[in-house]
Amino acid sequence: MDWHHSLFSLCWILWAASRLKVIEAAEGKYAQKLFNDLFEDYSNALRPVEDTDKVLNVTLQITLSQIKDMDERNQILTVYLWIRQIWYDAYLKWDRDQYDGLDTIRIPSDLVWRPDIVLYNKADDESSEPVNTNVVLRYDGLITWDSPAITKSSCVVDVSYFPFDDQQCNLTFGSWTYNGNQVDIFNALESGDLSDFVEDVEWEIHGMPAVKNVITYGCCSEPYPDITFTLILKRKSSFYIVNLLIPCLLISFLAPLSFYLPAASGEKVSLGVTVLLAMTVFQLMVAEIMPPSENVPLIGKYYIATMALITASTALTIMVMNIHFCGAEAKPVPQWARVVILKYMSKILFVYDVGESCASPRHSQERHHHPKDYGKLSELHRKGPRNRDNNIAPKKEINRLLNNDLGSQGGNPKEADSYCARYIALTRNIEYIAKCLKDHRTNNAKGIEWKKVAKVIDRFFMWIFFIMVFAMSILIIAKA
Repeated sequence: MDWHHSLFSLCWILWAASRLKVIEAAEGKYAQKLFNDLFEDYSNALRPVEDTDKVLNVTLQITLSQIKDMDERNQILTVYLWIRQIWYDAYLKWDRDQYDGLDTIRIPSDLVWRPDIVLYNKADDESSEPVNTNVVLRYDGLITWDSPAITKSSCVVDVSYFPFDDQQCNLTFGSWTYNGNQVDIFNALESGDLSDFVEDVEWEIHGMPAVKNVITYGCCSEPYPDITFTLILKRKSSFYIVNLLIPCLLISFLAPLSFYLPAASGEKVSLGVTVLLAMTVFQLMVAEIMPPSENVPLIGKYYIATMALITASTALTIMVMNIHFCGAEAKPVPQWARVVILKYMSKILFVYDVGESCASPRHSQERHHHPKDYGKLSELHRKGPRNRDNNIAPKKEINRLLNNDLGSQGGNPKEADSYCARYIALTRNIEYIAKCLKDHRTNNAKGIEWKKVAKVIDRFFMWIFFIMVFAMSILIIAKA
Protein backbone atom coordinates (compact mmCIF):
# COMPACT_ATOMS: atom_id res chain seq x y z
CA MET A 1 0.00 0.00 0.00
CA ASP A 2 2.84 2.40 0.85
CA TRP A 3 4.55 1.55 -2.44
CA HIS A 4 1.46 2.51 -4.46
CA HIS A 5 1.10 5.79 -2.51
CA SER A 6 4.72 6.81 -3.18
CA LEU A 7 4.39 6.05 -6.89
CA PHE A 8 1.26 8.16 -7.11
CA SER A 9 2.96 11.11 -5.39
CA LEU A 10 5.94 10.94 -7.75
CA CYS A 11 3.70 10.91 -10.81
CA TRP A 12 1.79 13.92 -9.53
CA ILE A 13 4.98 15.91 -8.95
CA LEU A 14 6.27 15.15 -12.44
CA TRP A 15 2.97 16.21 -13.95
CA ALA A 16 2.92 19.49 -11.98
CA ALA A 17 6.50 20.31 -13.04
CA SER A 18 5.77 19.68 -16.70
CA ARG A 19 2.62 21.77 -16.46
CA LEU A 20 4.59 24.65 -14.86
CA LYS A 21 7.12 24.58 -17.68
CA VAL A 22 4.31 24.72 -20.19
CA ILE A 23 2.78 27.71 -18.38
CA GLU A 24 6.13 29.52 -18.22
CA ALA A 25 6.74 28.88 -21.88
CA ALA A 26 3.27 30.17 -22.66
CA GLU A 27 3.83 33.27 -20.53
CA GLY A 28 7.15 33.93 -22.19
CA LYS A 29 5.53 33.54 -25.61
CA TYR A 30 2.68 35.92 -24.74
CA ALA A 31 5.03 38.39 -23.04
CA GLN A 32 7.17 38.56 -26.17
CA LYS A 33 4.09 39.09 -28.30
CA LEU A 34 2.82 41.76 -25.88
CA PHE A 35 6.16 43.56 -25.89
CA ASN A 36 6.24 43.64 -29.69
CA ASP A 37 2.65 44.89 -29.91
CA LEU A 38 3.12 47.62 -27.30
CA PHE A 39 6.35 49.13 -28.60
CA GLU A 40 5.68 48.76 -32.30
CA ASP A 41 4.63 52.42 -32.68
CA TYR A 42 5.56 53.73 -29.20
CA SER A 43 7.84 56.73 -28.60
CA ASN A 44 9.33 57.52 -25.20
CA ALA A 45 10.10 61.12 -26.15
CA LEU A 46 6.58 62.52 -25.71
CA ARG A 47 4.41 62.89 -22.65
CA PRO A 48 2.08 59.83 -22.68
CA VAL A 49 -1.34 61.49 -22.55
CA GLU A 50 -4.15 61.25 -25.07
CA ASP A 51 -4.99 64.94 -24.67
CA THR A 52 -2.06 67.38 -24.57
CA ASP A 53 -4.04 69.70 -22.28
CA LYS A 54 -4.46 66.96 -19.74
CA VAL A 55 -2.20 66.89 -16.66
CA LEU A 56 -0.10 63.80 -16.02
CA ASN A 57 -0.05 62.94 -12.32
CA VAL A 58 3.10 61.44 -10.82
CA THR A 59 3.13 59.95 -7.33
CA LEU A 60 6.46 60.19 -5.53
CA GLN A 61 7.58 58.12 -2.56
CA ILE A 62 11.00 58.39 -0.86
CA THR A 63 12.48 55.69 1.35
CA LEU A 64 15.54 56.65 3.38
CA SER A 65 17.97 53.79 3.61
CA GLN A 66 21.15 55.26 5.05
CA ILE A 67 22.92 58.50 5.94
CA LYS A 68 26.33 58.16 4.36
CA ASP A 69 27.89 61.46 5.39
CA MET A 70 27.16 64.86 6.88
CA ASP A 71 29.85 67.35 5.89
CA GLU A 72 29.26 70.25 8.28
CA ARG A 73 32.16 72.28 6.95
CA ASN A 74 30.92 72.20 3.32
CA GLN A 75 27.25 71.88 4.39
CA ILE A 76 26.55 68.82 2.23
CA LEU A 77 24.34 65.87 3.21
CA THR A 78 24.93 62.55 1.46
CA VAL A 79 22.12 59.97 1.77
CA TYR A 80 21.15 56.69 0.14
CA LEU A 81 17.52 56.76 -1.08
CA TRP A 82 15.04 54.47 -2.74
CA ILE A 83 12.89 56.56 -5.08
CA ARG A 84 9.54 55.24 -6.28
CA GLN A 85 7.63 57.03 -9.06
CA ILE A 86 4.18 55.95 -10.21
CA TRP A 87 2.27 57.30 -13.22
CA TYR A 88 -0.12 56.18 -15.99
CA ASP A 89 0.96 55.76 -19.60
CA ALA A 90 -2.04 56.05 -21.93
CA TYR A 91 -0.27 54.18 -24.75
CA LEU A 92 0.85 51.12 -22.80
CA LYS A 93 -2.43 49.26 -22.16
CA TRP A 94 -3.64 45.85 -23.19
CA ASP A 95 -6.44 43.36 -22.73
CA ARG A 96 -5.37 40.57 -20.42
CA ASP A 97 -7.65 38.03 -22.09
CA GLN A 98 -5.82 38.40 -25.39
CA TYR A 99 -2.51 37.52 -23.74
CA ASP A 100 -3.53 34.55 -21.63
CA GLY A 101 -4.29 36.66 -18.52
CA LEU A 102 -0.88 38.35 -18.44
CA ASP A 103 -1.33 41.44 -16.28
CA THR A 104 2.24 42.76 -15.64
CA ILE A 105 5.57 42.79 -17.40
CA ARG A 106 8.99 44.14 -16.44
CA ILE A 107 10.92 46.06 -19.04
CA PRO A 108 13.98 48.40 -19.02
CA SER A 109 13.09 51.88 -17.86
CA ASP A 110 14.80 53.61 -20.78
CA LEU A 111 12.20 52.17 -23.18
CA VAL A 112 9.30 54.12 -21.66
CA TRP A 113 8.69 57.79 -21.02
CA ARG A 114 9.92 58.86 -17.57
CA PRO A 115 9.23 62.08 -15.69
CA ASP A 116 12.32 64.28 -15.36
CA ILE A 117 12.02 64.61 -11.58
CA VAL A 118 15.31 65.75 -10.08
CA LEU A 119 16.67 66.91 -6.75
CA TYR A 120 16.53 70.70 -6.85
CA ASN A 121 19.09 71.35 -4.09
CA LYS A 122 21.62 68.89 -5.42
CA ALA A 123 25.22 69.67 -4.40
CA ASP A 124 27.01 67.03 -6.45
CA ASP A 125 29.71 68.20 -8.85
CA GLU A 126 28.90 65.44 -11.33
CA SER A 127 25.55 65.11 -13.09
CA SER A 128 24.04 61.99 -11.55
CA GLU A 129 21.17 60.35 -13.44
CA PRO A 130 18.72 57.72 -12.17
CA VAL A 131 19.81 54.13 -12.37
CA ASN A 132 18.28 52.35 -15.37
CA THR A 133 16.42 49.73 -13.38
CA ASN A 134 13.39 47.94 -14.78
CA VAL A 135 9.89 49.33 -14.52
CA VAL A 136 6.81 47.30 -13.69
CA LEU A 137 4.14 47.84 -16.37
CA ARG A 138 0.54 46.89 -15.56
CA TYR A 139 -2.20 46.11 -18.08
CA ASP A 140 -4.09 49.37 -17.36
CA GLY A 141 -1.01 51.51 -18.13
CA LEU A 142 0.19 51.98 -14.52
CA ILE A 143 3.99 52.20 -14.40
CA THR A 144 5.96 51.76 -11.17
CA TRP A 145 9.61 52.72 -11.26
CA ASP A 146 11.82 51.93 -8.26
CA SER A 147 15.39 53.19 -8.47
CA PRO A 148 18.14 53.60 -5.86
CA ALA A 149 20.08 56.83 -5.70
CA ILE A 150 22.94 58.34 -3.68
CA THR A 151 22.18 62.03 -3.44
CA LYS A 152 24.29 64.93 -2.23
CA SER A 153 22.14 67.85 -1.19
CA SER A 154 22.96 71.23 0.25
CA CYS A 155 21.97 71.62 3.88
CA VAL A 156 22.15 74.80 5.95
CA VAL A 157 23.95 73.62 9.09
CA ASP A 158 23.48 75.53 12.34
CA VAL A 159 26.32 74.60 14.70
CA SER A 160 25.49 77.07 17.47
CA TYR A 161 24.90 74.24 19.95
CA PHE A 162 27.48 71.76 18.67
CA PRO A 163 27.85 68.98 19.81
CA PHE A 164 24.29 69.06 21.17
CA ASP A 165 22.71 70.38 17.97
CA ASP A 166 19.69 69.47 15.86
CA GLN A 167 19.72 69.82 12.08
CA GLN A 168 16.97 70.06 9.47
CA CYS A 169 17.97 69.21 5.92
CA ASN A 170 15.59 69.56 2.98
CA LEU A 171 15.34 67.27 -0.04
CA THR A 172 13.28 69.04 -2.71
CA PHE A 173 12.11 66.99 -5.72
CA GLY A 174 10.35 68.38 -8.77
CA SER A 175 10.14 68.25 -12.54
CA TRP A 176 12.90 70.17 -14.29
CA THR A 177 11.12 71.07 -17.56
CA TYR A 178 7.42 70.30 -17.10
CA ASN A 179 5.27 72.87 -15.30
CA GLY A 180 2.30 72.12 -13.09
CA ASN A 181 -0.11 72.21 -16.03
CA GLN A 182 1.74 69.34 -17.68
CA VAL A 183 3.12 67.18 -14.86
CA ASP A 184 1.77 67.37 -11.32
CA ILE A 185 3.49 65.70 -8.36
CA PHE A 186 1.83 64.10 -5.36
CA ASN A 187 3.42 62.52 -2.32
CA ALA A 188 2.36 58.95 -1.63
CA LEU A 189 2.81 59.33 2.13
CA GLU A 190 2.75 62.23 4.54
CA SER A 191 6.42 61.65 5.25
CA GLY A 192 9.40 59.73 3.99
CA ASP A 193 9.50 56.01 4.64
CA LEU A 194 11.93 55.17 7.48
CA SER A 195 11.05 51.49 7.91
CA ASP A 196 14.24 50.30 6.19
CA PHE A 197 16.57 52.90 7.68
CA VAL A 198 19.96 51.65 8.83
CA GLU A 199 20.93 53.19 12.17
CA ASP A 200 23.66 55.79 11.91
CA VAL A 201 26.51 56.04 14.40
CA GLU A 202 26.40 59.84 14.57
CA TRP A 203 22.83 60.92 13.87
CA GLU A 204 19.37 60.05 15.15
CA ILE A 205 16.35 60.40 12.83
CA HIS A 206 13.36 62.17 14.42
CA GLY A 207 11.16 62.27 11.34
CA MET A 208 11.00 63.07 7.63
CA PRO A 209 7.78 65.02 6.93
CA ALA A 210 6.81 65.77 3.32
CA VAL A 211 5.20 69.00 2.10
CA LYS A 212 4.00 69.87 -1.40
CA ASN A 213 4.80 73.36 -2.63
CA VAL A 214 3.61 75.17 -5.75
CA ILE A 215 6.02 77.96 -6.70
CA THR A 216 5.89 80.48 -9.50
CA TYR A 217 9.41 81.48 -10.47
CA GLY A 218 10.41 84.81 -11.94
CA CYS A 219 11.38 83.29 -15.27
CA CYS A 220 8.02 81.71 -15.98
CA SER A 221 4.36 82.41 -15.36
CA GLU A 222 3.38 78.76 -14.97
CA PRO A 223 3.38 77.12 -11.51
CA TYR A 224 6.00 74.51 -10.74
CA PRO A 225 5.06 72.00 -8.03
CA ASP A 226 7.63 70.24 -5.87
CA ILE A 227 7.72 68.01 -2.82
CA THR A 228 10.07 68.89 0.01
CA PHE A 229 11.13 66.18 2.46
CA THR A 230 12.55 67.65 5.69
CA LEU A 231 15.02 65.32 7.36
CA ILE A 232 15.09 66.05 11.11
CA LEU A 233 18.40 64.97 12.62
CA LYS A 234 19.79 65.00 16.15
CA ARG A 235 23.48 64.49 16.74
CA LYS A 236 24.67 61.73 19.04
CA SER A 237 27.01 63.68 21.29
CA SER A 238 28.67 60.84 23.23
CA PHE A 239 31.70 60.73 20.94
CA TYR A 240 32.32 64.47 21.21
CA ILE A 241 31.73 64.50 24.96
CA VAL A 242 34.38 61.84 25.51
CA ASN A 243 36.94 63.18 23.02
CA LEU A 244 36.46 66.96 23.12
CA LEU A 245 34.47 68.08 26.15
CA ILE A 246 35.75 65.95 29.04
CA PRO A 247 39.47 66.55 28.24
CA CYS A 248 38.72 70.26 28.05
CA LEU A 249 37.00 70.16 31.45
CA LEU A 250 39.92 68.35 33.04
CA ILE A 251 42.47 70.70 31.51
CA SER A 252 40.50 73.79 32.50
CA PHE A 253 40.53 72.71 36.15
CA LEU A 254 44.33 72.68 36.00
CA ALA A 255 44.45 76.43 35.34
CA PRO A 256 43.51 77.54 38.92
CA LEU A 257 46.07 75.12 40.35
CA SER A 258 48.85 77.33 38.99
CA PHE A 259 48.01 79.71 41.87
CA TYR A 260 48.44 76.88 44.37
CA LEU A 261 51.87 75.97 43.04
CA PRO A 262 54.64 77.52 45.20
CA ALA A 263 56.28 80.52 43.60
CA ALA A 264 59.74 79.27 44.51
CA SER A 265 59.28 76.20 42.28
CA GLY A 266 59.57 78.30 39.13
CA GLU A 267 56.88 76.28 37.30
CA LYS A 268 53.83 78.52 37.76
CA VAL A 269 54.10 80.28 34.41
CA SER A 270 55.13 77.06 32.64
CA LEU A 271 51.97 75.32 33.83
CA GLY A 272 49.76 78.15 32.56
CA VAL A 273 51.44 78.24 29.15
CA THR A 274 51.21 74.44 28.80
CA VAL A 275 47.49 74.43 29.61
CA LEU A 276 46.95 77.28 27.14
CA LEU A 277 48.69 75.34 24.36
CA ALA A 278 46.59 72.25 25.10
CA MET A 279 43.38 74.28 24.82
CA THR A 280 44.61 75.78 21.55
CA VAL A 281 45.01 72.27 20.10
CA PHE A 282 41.40 71.39 20.98
CA GLN A 283 40.19 74.68 19.53
CA LEU A 284 41.92 73.91 16.23
CA MET A 285 40.32 70.45 16.14
CA VAL A 286 36.85 71.97 16.48
CA ALA A 287 37.65 74.66 13.88
CA GLU A 288 38.53 71.97 11.33
CA ILE A 289 35.09 70.36 11.71
CA MET A 290 32.90 73.45 11.81
CA PRO A 291 32.01 75.65 8.81
CA PRO A 292 33.66 79.10 8.73
CA SER A 293 30.52 80.98 9.75
CA GLU A 294 29.70 83.72 12.21
CA ASN A 295 27.90 81.26 14.50
CA VAL A 296 30.49 80.09 16.99
CA PRO A 297 29.58 76.64 18.35
CA LEU A 298 28.83 76.18 22.02
CA ILE A 299 31.95 74.13 22.64
CA GLY A 300 34.00 76.75 20.78
CA LYS A 301 32.67 79.46 23.10
CA TYR A 302 33.61 77.28 26.06
CA TYR A 303 37.13 76.85 24.69
CA ILE A 304 37.53 80.59 24.11
CA ALA A 305 36.26 81.43 27.60
CA THR A 306 38.59 78.85 29.14
CA MET A 307 41.54 80.16 27.14
CA ALA A 308 40.73 83.69 28.30
CA LEU A 309 40.70 82.48 31.92
CA ILE A 310 44.02 80.69 31.45
CA THR A 311 45.56 83.80 29.88
CA ALA A 312 44.29 85.95 32.74
CA SER A 313 45.56 83.45 35.32
CA THR A 314 49.01 83.41 33.70
CA ALA A 315 49.17 87.21 33.69
CA LEU A 316 48.07 87.38 37.32
CA THR A 317 50.60 84.68 38.21
CA ILE A 318 53.39 86.86 36.79
CA MET A 319 52.19 89.81 38.88
CA VAL A 320 52.00 87.68 42.03
CA MET A 321 55.51 86.35 41.43
CA ASN A 322 56.78 89.92 41.24
CA ILE A 323 55.21 90.55 44.64
CA HIS A 324 56.69 87.33 45.99
CA PHE A 325 60.23 88.25 44.97
CA CYS A 326 60.13 91.86 46.19
CA GLY A 327 62.89 91.15 48.70
CA ALA A 328 64.36 93.28 51.47
CA GLU A 329 65.01 96.27 49.19
CA ALA A 330 61.29 96.84 48.61
CA LYS A 331 59.16 99.30 50.51
CA PRO A 332 57.34 98.04 53.59
CA VAL A 333 53.92 96.52 53.17
CA PRO A 334 51.28 99.31 53.21
CA GLN A 335 49.07 99.56 56.24
CA TRP A 336 45.88 98.82 54.29
CA ALA A 337 47.49 95.66 52.90
CA ARG A 338 48.48 94.61 56.41
CA VAL A 339 44.90 95.00 57.60
CA VAL A 340 42.97 93.70 54.59
CA ILE A 341 45.31 90.99 53.27
CA LEU A 342 47.46 89.85 56.18
CA LYS A 343 44.89 90.24 58.93
CA TYR A 344 41.51 89.36 57.42
CA MET A 345 41.99 87.64 54.08
CA SER A 346 44.68 85.32 55.39
CA LYS A 347 42.32 84.08 58.09
CA ILE A 348 39.38 83.71 55.69
CA LEU A 349 41.50 81.78 53.19
CA PHE A 350 43.35 79.80 55.92
CA VAL A 351 46.81 80.98 54.90
CA TYR A 352 49.29 80.52 57.75
CA ASP A 353 53.02 80.09 57.72
CA VAL A 354 54.56 77.11 59.45
CA GLY A 355 55.50 78.00 63.04
CA GLU A 356 53.76 81.38 62.94
CA SER A 357 51.20 82.43 65.49
CA CYS A 358 47.83 83.73 64.32
CA ALA A 359 48.19 86.92 66.42
CA SER A 360 51.82 88.00 65.99
CA PRO A 361 54.86 86.89 63.99
CA ARG A 362 57.44 84.70 65.60
CA HIS A 363 60.30 87.13 65.15
CA SER A 364 58.50 89.86 67.13
CA GLN A 365 58.56 87.69 70.26
CA GLU A 366 62.26 86.99 70.11
CA ARG A 367 64.63 89.19 72.09
CA HIS A 368 68.39 89.42 72.09
CA HIS A 369 69.75 89.12 75.65
CA HIS A 370 73.34 89.92 76.46
CA PRO A 371 75.00 88.48 79.59
CA LYS A 372 74.08 90.48 82.61
CA ASP A 373 77.55 91.49 83.52
CA TYR A 374 78.59 92.40 79.98
CA GLY A 375 75.48 94.42 79.53
CA LYS A 376 76.30 96.44 82.58
CA LEU A 377 79.81 96.69 81.35
CA SER A 378 78.69 98.16 78.06
CA GLU A 379 76.44 100.60 79.86
CA LEU A 380 79.21 101.77 82.13
CA HIS A 381 81.51 102.12 79.18
CA ARG A 382 79.03 104.35 77.41
CA LYS A 383 78.54 106.49 80.52
CA GLY A 384 82.21 106.67 81.36
CA PRO A 385 83.46 109.28 78.90
CA ARG A 386 80.50 111.56 79.62
CA ASN A 387 81.44 111.92 83.35
CA ARG A 388 85.04 112.90 83.50
CA ASP A 389 84.75 114.44 86.98
CA ASN A 390 83.43 111.28 88.45
CA ASN A 391 85.67 108.94 86.49
CA ILE A 392 86.80 107.13 89.60
CA ALA A 393 83.46 105.56 90.39
CA PRO A 394 82.92 104.00 86.95
CA LYS A 395 86.45 102.74 86.94
CA LYS A 396 85.99 101.13 90.30
CA GLU A 397 82.75 99.59 89.09
CA ILE A 398 84.46 98.19 86.01
CA ASN A 399 87.25 96.81 88.13
CA ARG A 400 84.72 95.25 90.46
CA LEU A 401 82.92 93.52 87.58
CA LEU A 402 86.16 92.32 86.10
CA ASN A 403 87.40 91.14 89.48
CA ASN A 404 84.24 89.16 90.00
CA ASP A 405 84.56 87.63 86.50
CA LEU A 406 88.23 86.83 86.96
CA GLY A 407 87.64 85.63 90.48
CA SER A 408 85.06 83.14 89.22
CA GLN A 409 87.67 81.82 86.80
CA GLY A 410 90.43 81.66 89.49
CA GLY A 411 92.42 84.66 88.17
CA ASN A 412 94.28 87.41 90.00
CA PRO A 413 92.10 90.47 90.70
CA LYS A 414 95.12 92.72 90.26
CA GLU A 415 95.13 91.95 86.54
CA ALA A 416 91.71 93.61 86.05
CA ASP A 417 93.15 96.85 84.76
CA SER A 418 95.11 95.07 82.04
CA TYR A 419 92.04 93.28 80.81
CA CYS A 420 89.79 96.33 80.90
CA ALA A 421 90.64 97.54 77.40
CA ARG A 422 90.11 94.08 75.94
CA TYR A 423 86.64 93.74 77.46
CA ILE A 424 85.66 97.18 76.22
CA ALA A 425 86.68 96.27 72.61
CA LEU A 426 84.88 92.92 72.87
CA THR A 427 81.74 94.69 74.06
CA ARG A 428 81.84 97.05 71.09
CA ASN A 429 82.13 94.09 68.70
CA ILE A 430 79.20 92.34 70.34
CA GLU A 431 77.09 95.47 70.02
CA TYR A 432 77.94 95.76 66.32
CA ILE A 433 77.09 92.15 65.65
CA ALA A 434 73.79 92.50 67.54
CA LYS A 435 72.92 95.61 65.52
CA CYS A 436 73.69 93.85 62.20
CA LEU A 437 71.64 90.85 63.25
CA LYS A 438 68.73 93.09 64.20
CA ASP A 439 68.86 94.94 60.84
CA HIS A 440 69.03 91.62 58.99
CA ARG A 441 66.00 90.29 60.81
CA THR A 442 64.09 93.49 60.11
CA ASN A 443 64.83 93.28 56.38
CA ASN A 444 64.07 89.56 56.35
CA ALA A 445 60.73 90.19 58.08
CA LYS A 446 59.89 92.71 55.34
CA GLY A 447 60.53 90.12 52.62
CA ILE A 448 58.53 87.51 54.53
CA GLU A 449 55.57 89.88 54.72
CA TRP A 450 55.62 90.44 50.94
CA LYS A 451 55.80 86.67 50.38
CA LYS A 452 52.80 86.17 52.61
CA VAL A 453 50.91 88.89 50.75
CA ALA A 454 51.68 87.07 47.48
CA LYS A 455 50.56 83.76 48.97
CA VAL A 456 47.23 85.22 50.16
CA ILE A 457 46.60 86.78 46.72
CA ASP A 458 47.46 83.45 45.08
CA ARG A 459 44.95 81.61 47.25
CA PHE A 460 42.29 84.25 46.59
CA PHE A 461 42.67 84.03 42.81
CA MET A 462 42.73 80.22 42.97
CA TRP A 463 39.25 80.07 44.51
CA ILE A 464 37.93 82.78 42.18
CA PHE A 465 39.09 80.87 39.10
CA PHE A 466 37.82 77.55 40.47
CA ILE A 467 34.36 79.09 40.86
CA MET A 468 34.46 80.55 37.34
CA VAL A 469 35.54 77.27 35.73
CA PHE A 470 32.89 75.35 37.67
CA ALA A 471 30.20 77.86 36.65
CA MET A 472 31.17 77.59 32.96
CA SER A 473 31.11 73.80 33.14
CA ILE A 474 27.64 73.81 34.70
CA LEU A 475 26.47 76.29 32.05
CA ILE A 476 27.58 74.17 29.11
CA ILE A 477 26.09 71.03 30.67
CA ALA A 478 22.78 72.85 31.23
CA LYS A 479 22.69 73.99 27.59
CA ALA A 480 23.26 70.40 26.51
